[in-house]
Amino acid sequence: MRVLFAGSPAIAIPSLESILNTEGIELAGVLTNPDTPKGRHGTPAPTEVGEAAQREGSFLILKPEKLDAAAREQVASLKPDLLVSFAYGRLFGPKFLSLFPLGGINIHPSLLPKYRGPSPIQAAILNRDAITGVTIQTLAQEMDCGDILASAQLQLTGRETTLSLSEIAADKAAQMLPEVLKKTADKTIQKTAQNHSDASYCKLIKKEDGIINWNKSAVEIDAEIRAFYPSPLSRTVHNGRELLILQADVYKGDFIQSSGNLQNTPALVLGIDKQCGILIQTGDGILAVKELQYQQKKALSWRDFLNGSRDFINSLLT
Repeated sequence: MRVLFAGSPAIAIPSLESILNTEGIELAGVLTNPDTPKGRHGTPAPTEVGEAAQREGSFLILKPEKLDAAAREQVASLKPDLLVSFAYGRLFGPKFLSLFPLGGINIHPSLLPKYRGPSPIQAAILNRDAITGVTIQTLAQEMDCGDILASAQLQLTGRETTLSLSEIAADKAAQMLPEVLKKTADKTIQKTAQNHSDASYCKLIKKEDGIINWNKSAVEIDAEIRAFYPSPLSRTVHNGRELLILQADVYKGDFIQSSGNLQNTPALVLGIDKQCGILIQTGDGILAVKELQYQQKKALSWRDFLNGSRDFINSLLT
């Protein structure tokens, strides 16, 4: 069975490698997004999947701007049997899917029908779920509505970031994929329709979502910091300078606030706890910040940060 793999970010790389290592499955080619400018000089660079594909073999790597007639002609020339998609970033139309005699399958890092859409990993962290998972489904014309071919649960500790949970989900998907491919090839795969009435959806994460609202609770802000790492990153402002909060936790210690007019004011930098970090008041509870970074500067541990920002304690963030 010849497979065309479609993917762009790093989370899809283990699945690409899994296809290459599955006996009886031949990788016909890789479909990924076009190169984009990166770095200080704006040099075009491939997607993470595109870069991995260049390392892995001599198969054709397609980077079309659009899935138009020209792109379909290129794909058709590869004579693929099945399309496997994981975070490619674009929808496949009926003309494109008709190029695959066995149709297409999609890997989605949630337990569908929960968290259909572009940010299921962030959604699980933001909602402080105890369980999420990975689902392999058939590709359908409506987003993430296909029949379920396989699913697996992932237990969460409550300290995951999008980076760490993406790595866990990527590895789980790569473990699940070979069996799905083999059963698809020999036509023994079982399909289960989703219960569409139970569906929930997640939105595209934007840079402005990372702006910290200090009136929220410490629990909510902690979840946002983890969900928005490594992108778009949670941010606030100190003395007119953008400040990234990279690592934090809900403070569970006993900090005694000094009296004053600003007592219990959200966004007030209260002081430090030598074990936990810099303490910042929120709308409900205290956030203990462990790693910070001024924009365009290096990320620093809280102690090193305070050595260069001695006016930080008792300041009011905005």
